Amino acid sequence: MPPEQRLLAARFSYGLTPALAKQVRRAGGARSWFDRQLATPVGDPAADECAGWWPHLSWDPVKLWRDSSSHEFANDYQRYTLARRVRADRQVREVMTEFWEQLLNVPTVGGESAYVHRRDYGETLRSLAFSSFGEILRAAVLHPAMLVFLDNARSTARQPNENLGRELLELHTVGLGAYTEAEVKDSARILTGWAVDTIEGNSKPSWSASYRTDYHATGAVSVLGFTHPNRSADGRAMTELYLAHLARHPLTARRLARRLAVKFVRDDPSEALVARLAQVYLEHDTAIVPVLQALVDSAEFLGSAGRKVRDPAEDLVATYRVTRARIARPTQQKSAANAMLYQSRQMGLMPLGWPRPDGAPITNDAWCNPARMLASYRIHHVVGGGHYPDVDVTYRRELAWLPPLPATFAQVVDHIAHQLLHRDASPALVRACCQVMSSTPDERVTRDHKLLRYGMPRVLLTVLDSPDHFLR
Repeated sequence: MPPEQRLLAARFSYGLTPALAKQVRRAGGARSWFDRQLATPVGDPAADECAGWWPHLSWDPVKLWRDSSSHEFANDYQRYTLARRVRADRQVREVMTEFWEQLLNVPTVGGESAYVHRRDYGETLRSLAFSSFGEILRAAVLHPAMLVFLDNARSTARQPNENLGRELLELHTVGLGAYTEAEVKDSARILTGWAVDTIEGNSKPSWSASYRTDYHATGAVSVLGFTHPNRSADGRAMTELYLAHLARHPLTARRLARRLAVKFVRDDPSEALVARLAQVYLEHDTAIVPVLQALVDSAEFLGSAGRKVRDPAEDLVATYRVTRARIARPTQQKSAANAMLYQSRQMGLMPLGWPRPDGAPITNDAWCNPARMLASYRIHHVVGGGHYPDVDVTYRRELAWLPPLPATFAQVVDHIAHQLLHRDASPALVRACCQVMSSTPDERVTRDHKLLRYGMPRVLLTVLDSPDHFLR
């Protein structure tokens, strides 16, 4: 795959596989594949099937609250998330769903009991992943999971809770320092009335969302150029106007543009790129697809190879994908689909488990340290070698990675690199593989070579441990 096409497919997927490479070729190239992914309907049978693997995910909020715990649900939802990312054909949608879930973070365990609405929250953001930020912001902020997590469910006219009103400004839209404390108070007052029937003074909550006019704080409000007399006890229409105003604010445009550039281009994007993406965002009334298209068409994106590192959860999923490990419906705790969660914990980042409202870091420096590297090496070893997990998973046979023999050792390494990394083996990678096998590049590999007797796990692990596998 040409480098520029590999870059686009890798940045907007959880790991290049032969199936994904085939999609790209059939589409006529990575840019056409990208446009098709953006236009694809929500359905993704290979990924959607995973939801039926864990019974908690189909329970309604009342049953979840009565018969489960936040810990049990979180484990199952995180497993489902990892399995979706491994199996999904619509990779761009999954990547963008994670982007929104991090920006508008509601942890799988957090708040009072937000977990009872957490799966619906995730599916809502997935369904809107390619819509407009105006739609996404409204759906997220007014979703019962967010209302519970950031305490708006208990916010009243007499005692407005400022948590959601503040994070809406600081994390979700314009950013820290753009507003005053008086504006935080008005932001909180605007959001009063959006309630959820929780355990607050209620032993049998329905967990249903509603609008409580008796909770809404009336009186004139002013936030970042948005003003409203706020005379009605029903503040729903005003809330819609307020969220639309924040979504279209120039500071929100720049902040979202920068976050997209940091996630998909480099940690220090140029001000010119950020300004251009913000302009596209405003010109298209917060629509996301034109912004993504402008981003991948930019010279800065095309020149960003080697600039973004996979975080630990991305590394885990990519390792399963590129080694073609096929996970199946779990039948026991040791099943691969369940064990992946423990592996992500060992690597230092469980999906959607970041406890604070700001979401997990998306810059390289957070994930470039010795502890993370050693954890990744361990996972590459057990998954790449087909050692663990070993229940309800099928690994590719070691000899299937080989080219037709005889071949030189360098040719073998290059063949494996093309399958795992979709690129030529670099001289450094060939030297590393030679070192672990005490071989030379021009050494002849035949059916009785030591590589076939005991060396394949060493070579596969060396390729997975190379910088190219750590990079998106």
